[in-house]
Amino acid sequence: MSELTTVARPYAKAAFDFAVEHNAIAKWQDMLVFAGAVANNDDMHQLMTGAVAAEQLAEIFINVCGEQLDEHGQNFIKVLAENKRLVALPAISELFNTLKADYDKEIEVNLTSASPLSDSQAAEISASLEKRLARKVKLNCNVDPALVAGFVVKAGDTVIDGSVKSKLNRLADALQA
Repeated sequence: MSELTTVARPYAKAAFDFAVEHNAIAKWQDMLVFAGAVANNDDMHQLMTGAVAAEQLAEIFINVCGEQLDEHGQNFIKVLAENKRLVALPAISELFNTLKADYDKEIEVNLTSASPLSDSQAAEISASLEKRLARKVKLNCNVDPALVAGFVVKAGDTVIDGSVKSKLNRLADALQA
């Protein structure tokens, strides 16, 4: 998967830069999400990895997408087909979404707590995280009773573990050392 991400990165960056320049980020995001879903289809995936000429493959792909792609989106598909990169469309879409979140200064945060949080607790944690991360926070809350008490926050590469379970594990490690 990392190879596909490496291949997808310059295309996602180019599409994002074009979208920003033409003030069409939402339109491009919609097009790439749709095209990524089409590329994930089993029949389409077999066609893309088969021995079909690039021009014919691009034409088929564009016809399947229909009105979901504007002229620029169709050109993007043609470039991907010429370079045999249509299979990277799902990764391109994902990287585009990441670039958009960075551009909008947003971050998706997964919070796992030992018990369900009230709305006020979730709002308080969200506000604290917005200050700490200097971004708008989209909070996804989950419950895992195995944490005993407390919560674990995962935001990108940042992990904040305030659970009793991890504290007990650290204490057990210290006692064994």
